[in-house]
Amino acid sequence: MSKLMTAAEAIRKVKSGDTIMVGGFGLVGAPLSLIDQLTKEEVNNLTIISNNLGEPGKGLGMLLRQGKVKEAVGSYFTSNREVGENYNEGKINIRLMPQGTMAECIRAGGAGIGGYYTKTSVGTKLGEGKDVREIDGQMYVFEKALHANVSIIKAAKADTLGNLVYYKTARNFNPAMATAGDFVIAEVDEIVEAGELSPEEIVTPHLFVDAIVLSQYQLTRDGVVQTR
Repeated sequence: MSKLMTAAEAIRKVKSGDTIMVGGFGLVGAPLSLIDQLTKEEVNNLTIISNNLGEPGKGLGMLLRQGKVKEAVGSYFTSNREVGENYNEGKINIRLMPQGTMAECIRAGGAGIGGYYTKTSVGTKLGEGKDVREIDGQMYVFEKALHANVSIIKAAKADTLGNLVYYKTARNFNPAMATAGDFVIAEVDEIVEAGELSPEEIVTPHLFVDAIVLSQYQLTRDGVVQTR
């Protein structure tokens, strides 16, 4: 069975009430074609696990404006001030996490680990209400692993089996999110035949990827332009 799909075919896996992991940092390394398709679907009450919610009216910021986001789990929401406005108006919930903590929670989710203890957030509001334990004379806060119903990620290249290669900083959250979703959709700039990728350059093995979608966008210094 081919993993090659259109954005519309792949994104149908997302249902109302789902938890969605979305790769990228702002618009960089984000699966913009899949996000755009998600704005066209009749889904709502979504929990979005992503570093941030895009920018005003761009990327995940479009979903926010549509009122489809119930909760945002992330670490850098100031790139889109509309997130704070929606939170203050009671329209969304926000779960703020230190960036490294979030990355490790995603990694733990993909590795089948229930959670882990970290020094980060000990004695702060982010650590309130969480289990705190002393280990070797140091205090640690317990953080639960993160999972998603669907992960939508961005890679530079895929082969037809679903092996993925990333471009530079697109390896921020994308590879970890590929392991922590029940259904993983990879948006890519290029698709090649199986065997054309060197095993040394493959970051995400095909067994983690359920669908491959050819991207309709490229990111330039001036912003995002549609190319296909």
